[in-house]
Amino acid sequence: MARTEKTKLDLFLQWLQVNGAQFRGCNINYCDSTKGFGIYSSNDSPNDGVLLVVPLDLAITPMRVLQDPLIGADCRAMFEEGEVDDRFLMILFLTVELLRKNSSWKPYLDMLPTTFGNPLWFTDDELLELRGTTLYRATELRKKDFISVYEDKVKGLVKKLLALDGVSESEVCFEDFLWANSIFWSRALNLPLPHSYVFPQIQEDTETTFPVERSFEVTISQSGEPINEIDGKRFEGHENDNENGATSTSKQEETVWVEGLLPGIDFCNHDLKAVATWEVDGTAPITGVPLSMYLISALQSPLPADKEISISYGNKGNEELLYLYGFAVDNNPDDYLMIHYPGEAIQNISFSEFKGQLLAAQKASLRCLLPKKLLARGFFPTGSSNDEANNTGEADRICNFSWSGHRRTPSYLNKLVFPEDFMTGLRTIDMQEDEVSKVSSMLEELVGPEGERQPSDTEIRTAVWEASGDSGALQLLVDLLQKKMMDLEEGSGTEDCDSELLENACIIVSPEQQTSKEADDVVRHKLMSRNRWCSIVYRRGQKELTRLFLKEAEHALQLSLSEGN
Repeated sequence: MARTEKTKLDLFLQWLQVNGAQFRGCNINYCDSTKGFGIYSSNDSPNDGVLLVVPLDLAITPMRVLQDPLIGADCRAMFEEGEVDDRFLMILFLTVELLRKNSSWKPYLDMLPTTFGNPLWFTDDELLELRGTTLYRATELRKKDFISVYEDKVKGLVKKLLALDGVSESEVCFEDFLWANSIFWSRALNLPLPHSYVFPQIQEDTETTFPVERSFEVTISQSGEPINEIDGKRFEGHENDNENGATSTSKQEETVWVEGLLPGIDFCNHDLKAVATWEVDGTAPITGVPLSMYLISALQSPLPADKEISISYGNKGNEELLYLYGFAVDNNPDDYLMIHYPGEAIQNISFSEFKGQLLAAQKASLRCLLPKKLLARGFFPTGSSNDEANNTGEADRICNFSWSGHRRTPSYLNKLVFPEDFMTGLRTIDMQEDEVSKVSSMLEELVGPEGERQPSDTEIRTAVWEASGDSGALQLLVDLLQKKMMDLEEGSGTEDCDSELLENACIIVSPEQQTSKEADDVVRHKLMSRNRWCSIVYRRGQKELTRLFLKEAEHALQLSLSEGN
């Protein structure tokens, strides 16, 4: 480790301990140029398994920003007016603190990475490796949105807040905002905090309480539609996640889920086989430190000395790992494929208005995620079976048959790996004129001449199934998957081409390493940046999943046609 890195680490460790952090069985050490710093076990293994304790008061949360002595008042006014949301507050705070000369957070900020492996930081050539993937378009849209948000909002706000600290306006630039965004998305945790901690009842002169109790749910995007399909899944993988934001009926005991950064614990790197987990200790029965977060060993036996202490970031596919964290896992068991029918194409199909109404009434989906694990219960099983995957959609489908008895339950029902909500959407989109007429007639029978009642979504799905069967939807699915494969292979070749590239790859750490390497042209051709390597790993995985799910769809189509469905 270089002298400057060791100096930064020493100052950071001192800062943590001054602010109440306790290292009970671990140290923070430098890993390598790709991981940066990580947490490692020490020689003294604690009996209770608690490795690190950090007070929650050290967390960067929306509440922390609103209570900041320098910028809190201005941020609180903007927050109460709805001009900024919770994530924007924290990213804004990180941007400002980075540029403040005398920031109290400097020992922590100096330890954070300055460059990232997520696609927002890719060179143009590296980004081209993602062509044809969902991530390529998502990155383009996201960067365009970031530039717009920076120019229209962030630049002025940061200058205004920095002026409170006497910092020159010329120091603000887009890269600072991009850095803060990447720090937040790669390091933030979903923290289960006591309600009393999130919303302390602090009386002010105006006899109001602070902070204002608002929902911490809005994203940073300033546009009216989602930037991409990835951001919404940011915290899905954590074992403590709660979509409703709170549990328990008592306000005093209620748990509120808040996104935030916790210095120290956020230096844990990811591993599918996690060595540790983190928990919140509200009343100190575990750690003796009230309102703290602690890192605890997940192993039954004591940790060996100098072992890296990893946590799991959740069951995330490479699309999410690369987009948020800047790395990919080769042969990732949690990988998934995203398939969607383009929404803009609906207006060009026949009976588009009627079909649009049917789609809404059925709660159908035109987009689906296909996890690799679904293949375990398909026609051509790969890997081990998964109970959750085995049950997905089966109950929904069974109730959709038997309207008039003209169609029999398909023999392939239990082997069909594609979600029923998505299949319902494709059936509806693909209906021909005579099938539309049949559906309309069947629904008129249910409604009655006087419109006595409205059909349920299940009854509408049953009518659509009765009229159209599966073959049209499966053919449309095959077409979508074939188009997906064409897009993926355009410019980069087949799955085998990617495998050959990865097999012969020599990953370089920096451009300097490439130029100083003395090798022949063949070896030089095999050199690639880690960003490019991760892109190819992700891209190959997408091609593999497309191939496997296409095989499933084609076989289901053959069975559907042979059974008259």
